Amino acid sequence: MLKSLEIILKPRLKVLEILEPLTIEQLNHIPTGFKNNIIWNLGHMVAAQQGICYKRAGQDTIITDEFFNNYKPGSKPERFFDMAEFDEIKHLFTSTLTQLEAHLQTDMFANYPSWTTRYGVTLNNVTEAVAFLPFHEGLHIGTAVAMSKIV
Repeated sequence: MLKSLEIILKPRLKVLEILEPLTIEQLNHIPTGFKNNIIWNLGHMVAAQQGICYKRAGQDTIITDEFFNNYKPGSKPERFFDMAEFDEIKHLFTSTLTQLEAHLQTDMFANYPSWTTRYGVTLNNVTEAVAFLPFHEGLHIGTAVAMSKIV
């Protein structure tokens, strides 16, 4: 696996290990002062990676539009997410990176457009987009781990 993707994968797997003891109710709980829950943060990591790499490049994603809309930037949990949906997120944590690795070996992202994130970082190509992902995921992993301590 490419080192850049390993840097994304390892923390994803570690956060799943940390969250393993939690119930589906705890994973869905929105703590006071927050707008979302643990499941949303994990699903958002997948949706954001697919949006940043694929949608921005005008390519199809491995996730459904419904999944993307449930977890896209600006969304929030509107319902209880069941264990099947959590299992899907866990599967997508690895499968989306395997897919991305294969696609990075092609010219699929040759026409990736330059854009600036809400954090002021300009991404000029998919390599820079992949380099940005650990920062973004770190925010959401930190939030999910913090929530795990108060649910």
